Amino acid sequence: MEYLEFKIACNEEYSEILIAELAEIGFDSFLETEVGIEAYITEDLFDRNAFDEVIEKYRTVGKISVEEGRMAKVNWNEEWEKNYDPIEVGDEVYVRASFHAPKEGVAHEIVINPKMSFGTGHHATTYLMLTHQLNLDHQGKSVIDIGAGTGILAIMAHKLGATKVQALDIDEWCVENGEENFALNGLPDVKMGLGTIREVAPQGTFDIVLANINKNVLLDEMEVYADLVKPAGHLLLSGFYEHDIQDIVDKANAYSLTLKDQKTRSNWAALIMQKK
Repeated sequence: MEYLEFKIACNEEYSEILIAELAEIGFDSFLETEVGIEAYITEDLFDRNAFDEVIEKYRTVGKISVEEGRMAKVNWNEEWEKNYDPIEVGDEVYVRASFHAPKEGVAHEIVINPKMSFGTGHHATTYLMLTHQLNLDHQGKSVIDIGAGTGILAIMAHKLGATKVQALDIDEWCVENGEENFALNGLPDVKMGLGTIREVAPQGTFDIVLANINKNVLLDEMEVYADLVKPAGHLLLSGFYEHDIQDIVDKANAYSLTLKDQKTRSNWAALIMQKK
């Protein structure tokens, strides 16, 4: 399946807004560039009307211009190597690709070769989820990462002492990439499920459930997440804006989940909910 490529020039503050909006309509891969973003979607999922609506919504205020193209699946590691710098989450976590040198003195090093998957720590939502994880006891816990992308949050859970880790994603490339990243980080036996949470239907309950997806999916699947959380367990959510927090909290409250902590970064939000 060929990918459609959209090179979008825009004002800097609109890059993350466009990523969020385009992810809502099926785009699954993004690169941030010096002038804006590059966005990718498989031809079969592309909705021209929905795309045009997003672009027109921000064209004037964001000074947007678009260059369209078509590309076969490529060696995404090479593309990321051109654009991907290591990141640090406080003094505790260092996220790098395999082509970067290790860094001494950090508590947790995560190696991510992202291919076309979301989740390198660069986006505010991933950064926020990692930060929440650092503040939550994972020792000996069971964890599931829903919409895992590169698998970075599942890897973080393992690094923090989780003894049972599961992950899933709807995209075959993410599943392949996630398992590669698991092997790079000492989880060779963890296999990522393919499909939505309802399709994969994991058995049992978990101490910690992670879901960094988007607002509409979170609202739709909240009941399923709640059923997966053990009593007194935690649900970590991100993928939505700060102004959407109340909608997410209200939905979670309906399933006996209460807000324990929240963080924001660049207008994005992440929550820790606890099951009563």
